[in-house]
Amino acid sequence: MPTRILPAGADPDAVRSLTTLLSQLPDAEPQPPVTDSTQLVDTLARLAAESVEELPEVVVVHERIGPVPALELIREVALRFPAVGVILVTTDAGPGLFAAAMDSGARGLVALPLSYEELASRVQAVAQWSTGVRRHLGHGAEVLAGAGGTVVTVSGAKGGVGATLTAIQLALAAQASGRATALVDLDLQTGDIASYLDIQFRRSVADLAAITDVSPRVLADAVFRHDTGLALLLAPGEGERGEEVSDRAARQIVSALRSRYEVVVVDCGAQLSGAGAAVVEMADTALLVTTPDVIAVRGAKRTVRMWDRLQIRKAEETTVVVNRHSRGTEIQPALVQRITGTALARTAVPANFKELQGVVDAGRLHELDARSTVKQALWALAGELGLVRAPDEGASHRGGGRGPVGFRRRKE
Repeated sequence: MPTRILPAGADPDAVRSLTTLLSQLPDAEPQPPVTDSTQLVDTLARLAAESVEELPEVVVVHERIGPVPALELIREVALRFPAVGVILVTTDAGPGLFAAAMDSGARGLVALPLSYEELASRVQAVAQWSTGVRRHLGHGAEVLAGAGGTVVTVSGAKGGVGATLTAIQLALAAQASGRATALVDLDLQTGDIASYLDIQFRRSVADLAAITDVSPRVLADAVFRHDTGLALLLAPGEGERGEEVSDRAARQIVSALRSRYEVVVVDCGAQLSGAGAAVVEMADTALLVTTPDVIAVRGAKRTVRMWDRLQIRKAEETTVVVNRHSRGTEIQPALVQRITGTALARTAVPANFKELQGVVDAGRLHELDARSTVKQALWALAGELGLVRAPDEGASHRGGGRGPVGFRRRKE
């Protein structure tokens, strides 16, 4: 059986040279190359959703890839797709980088300029390892489908539009349906999830920032288990500690959560930090919450354009949620969609703060009455996004919470 090899790199000339050499290897079947980190992860996730056997045996990552740096990308691929062997192609083949690549989960390293013998030897060894892993796991290989949990980010077009309330209710809906759910407060300086749920906590996301390998035990120590069953990873009580959470740390933390929970909802707030940008980029679904007023819609448009300029996310890959909607407002959801150029959630959240005031003031948002029109709309939104398990779904399984195709990170 030929060895399927997926090359990945941003430099067209380097990738062309790599693909040409790979095609000369015996029993090699190079796949069409991918040009950035997002395309690589999305391609692997799409193949894994069909079957682990559809995944390539080998992924060759060129050091010139982005927007996620090569070593961080390798770490994510190794975590989410453990049956895939990754080779790093780099100009620096010294012991320092070799050790860092191995720590990130790479199975091999090949130096530039490329040598046919070295590349052939490394590809053969990694392909044998990948085949052996799949054979050893046998029928259990389905657990390596690699998609992991669904990550949904919730950002605000500006402060006060209801992003945190939306994130909490989406997470509660997913948890109530039987999905293991984590809720992360990545509004690092002004996060309010702890206040909305009236909890006291010791550990926060900042405590994980300096840890290079977030193991299940380390993660469990930092997570607060709420009475509803939600796993909470909260913003630091001291806002200045938010600076400790880098984009690398955020990717690693969310990847670790994704590997352990079926749904991960991340409240990114209204201010873009490096950590928030990294998570929005890697999310399966990125929601942008706005209210139907001129200032908020302008803020939404500004945010969408900024994300596009920074290559975080394209407008059509962002989903706008209209909060505090009423039929009497001049700005209706369809107009918001035209102005922002984004996708639009079919569910609009009605304006009815009276339903919320009591539970918000008491810090008991999780006790919002089931008859509340706001709660009903937000839980309907959770269903629209595929976060809620249907009544006829079987036992819990990771990675089963993929949303509708229209809300996935990349459309194939």
